[in-house]
Amino acid sequence: MKESATHETARRYGMVIDLDKCTGCGACMVSCYAENNVPFKKDESNKLDSINWIRVVKMTNQKPYPDTQICYLPMPCMQCDGVGKHGHSPCVSVCPAVATDYDFTTGIVSQIYTRCFGCRYCMAACPYHARKFNWWDPVWPADMEKYLSPNVSPRMRGVVEKCSFCFHRYQLARDKAYQEERAELEENEYQPACVEACPVKAMTFGDLNNPAHAVYELKNHKHAFRLLERLETNPKVYYISSKEWVRRNGDNYLPDEAPGRLKSKAKARH
Repeated sequence: MKESATHETARRYGMVIDLDKCTGCGACMVSCYAENNVPFKKDESNKLDSINWIRVVKMTNQKPYPDTQICYLPMPCMQCDGVGKHGHSPCVSVCPAVATDYDFTTGIVSQIYTRCFGCRYCMAACPYHARKFNWWDPVWPADMEKYLSPNVSPRMRGVVEKCSFCFHRYQLARDKAYQEERAELEENEYQPACVEACPVKAMTFGDLNNPAHAVYELKNHKHAFRLLERLETNPKVYYISSKEWVRRNGDNYLPDEAPGRLKSKAKARH
């Protein structure tokens, strides 16, 4: 069984998040903590040194009651493609230790902790603040080590970590398919923990290049957008919202810019 490796035919795993459904409950964050052994502090009031692989941002339309509207926007790593066939994410470009890499068979940006020496160039380069630095060695409550996921190694102090779309789940699914002599995965065989945990099914995950997967059509929804498309990072996380103020704020448009015009240019490039 052979993996497809060309840029045109390779898998591009991505996510579409319906912001009209998201309630901001935080289930995606909790499931991510548990699935990926993300450590937390006793006091999480200082968010500058907190670690999270996905966070939920609260936005408002900045209008007084009774016209106030609220939107919750989950933000994992955007798994950027970069520009063109040989483009990749900004974090990959700047890493001097090759501790982060772009997998052309899945489109997922990896983080290799044993190579990272903590220069944090990747954190400076990432426009989405998706990368977090370990300021301390992980400390777990008594006996909690027994309940850690055996498929994800805890990270030591002094290295950067980030969302991997639960890549270990992909590896397990590929192993199962290999044993069954199958070349392709079914859509439901590989799903990140955050997607499975969402109680309102606001998150949809799959291969953006596969017409049989739900995300293939959803990414072209008339109300779909991506964050900071002008930077040409070509993120693989799409959002949907019927509210224009959400689309404008989420994509950070300037007052004199038209979302449709910039979106059409981005589609033409990619």
